[in-house]
Amino acid sequence: MFRKLRNKFLLLNMVTISVMMLLAFACIYFIMYQNVSRDIDMELHREADIGRKSGNMGGPPKSGNPIAEPGKGDRQPMARSISFMLITDSQGTIKSTRSSFELAEESYQEAAKAALSGNDQQGKFKLEDTSWAYQVQKLPDGFAISFLDVTAQQAFLTNLIYAFLLVAFVMLFIIFFTSRYFANRSIEPVQEAFDKQKQFIADASHELKTPLAVINTNVDVLLAHSDDTIQNQSKWLTFIKSESERMAKLTNDLLYLAQIDQANTGVMMAPFDASDAVEQVVLTMEAVIFERDLHLSYEIELGLKIRGSLEQFKQVVMILLDNALKYTSPNGSVEIEMRKRHQHMELSVTNSGEAISEEHLARIFDRFYRTDPSRTRSQGGYGLGLAIAKAIVDQHKGRIYAKNKKDHKVAFVVELPLHS
Repeated sequence: MFRKLRNKFLLLNMVTISVMMLLAFACIYFIMYQNVSRDIDMELHREADIGRKSGNMGGPPKSGNPIAEPGKGDRQPMARSISFMLITDSQGTIKSTRSSFELAEESYQEAAKAALSGNDQQGKFKLEDTSWAYQVQKLPDGFAISFLDVTAQQAFLTNLIYAFLLVAFVMLFIIFFTSRYFANRSIEPVQEAFDKQKQFIADASHELKTPLAVINTNVDVLLAHSDDTIQNQSKWLTFIKSESERMAKLTNDLLYLAQIDQANTGVMMAPFDASDAVEQVVLTMEAVIFERDLHLSYEIELGLKIRGSLEQFKQVVMILLDNALKYTSPNGSVEIEMRKRHQHMELSVTNSGEAISEEHLARIFDRFYRTDPSRTRSQGGYGLGLAIAKAIVDQHKGRIYAKNKKDHKVAFVVELPLHS
C-alpha cells in the first residue's frame, strides 16, 4: 500500500516538474527564436537599404551580363554577413547581382526561383546544405531580392533544442532519484504511524483477551456448580472482579490517551508551583517506599513555577515514582531531584536496578511496550504509564527521556519550560 502511495507521489511529482520544465524551455526557445528572427529581419532590411543606396536597383548591370562576374566593378561590399542581392525583371529573369562571394549561376537561378515561387515577401529555404533567408521588394520593372545566410542561426536554434533535451534528460534523471529519496522520507512517518497503530490495536486486543479469558473461564466454573452457594464460589467471583477492575483500568487509560491525542482537547493551563506539587506527591508515596524497604532521597529546589495542568503534572510524577518502585532492586534506592536549568525545570527520578539496553531506551515510551513483559504483568501493569507521561509532557511543550547512570541506576528526566 505504501509503495503504491510512494509511486503515485513520485509520478505526480515527475509529471508536475516535467510540465513546468517543458513550459520553461518552450518560453526560452520562443524568446530566442523571436530574437534570432528579429536579427535576421534587421539584417535583410540593412542589406536592402545598402543595395538601394548603391543606385543600381533597376538598371542594367555594369558588366553587361545578366550575372555579374566576381571581382567586376559592379561588386559592392554589402554586409558583414554572408549575403547577396538579385535584381530581376517581372518574369523572374536575373538582370544583375550584388554579392561579396562566389556563387554558381545555377545557384542564383534556384535562389530567385525559390524566393519568387510564393507570394510571401520574405521567407526561408535551403540551397546546397545552406539555409537562406530572403526578402522580396517590388520594383517598377521587377523585383529586388535580398538573401542572407542563416545557417549559423538555424544551427544555433537546433543546438538549443538538443541542449534543452540533454538538460531535460539529466535533470529528470537527477529529479527522479531526488524525488524518490524525499518520497521515501515523506512516506516513512506515515508508515511508521500506521505500523504503530496496527501494533497498538494488536497489543490492546491481546491485553483485553487475557482478562476476558479469565472471566470466561471463571464464569464456566460457576455455571458448572450452579447449585452451590455464593460463599462457596466466592473465589471465582473474586477472580472475575479482579480481572474486571484490570479491564476497567486498561480502558480508562486507553480513553485518557485518546483524549490527550486529540489536538482540540482543551486543557486548563495555569501557572502553578511545580516544586510544591512534586513535594506533595513524594509525601504521598513516602509511606509506600519505606514499606518496601527502599531508601528515598530527594532534593527539590523551591519556587519553580510552570504553566500547565497541575493534576496532569502530578500524574506524571506519580507515574515516574510508581515506575521506579516497580523496577528498583531489593533494598535499593530512589532519588528525586528537581532544579532549574537555564529556562527549564528539570525533574529527575532515579532508581537502582538493572540498566536499560539502548534498544529499549528508544522505545520505552511506546504504548504497551515493556522491557520485561512477564514481570510487568505480574505487577499489574500494561505498559501504558510511561506512554501517558510522555503524552502529557508533549502537551506541555516539554521533553521526557530515560538514561542509564553509573552504579546500575536508571534515571527518567522531565524538562518543562519555566513560567516567567
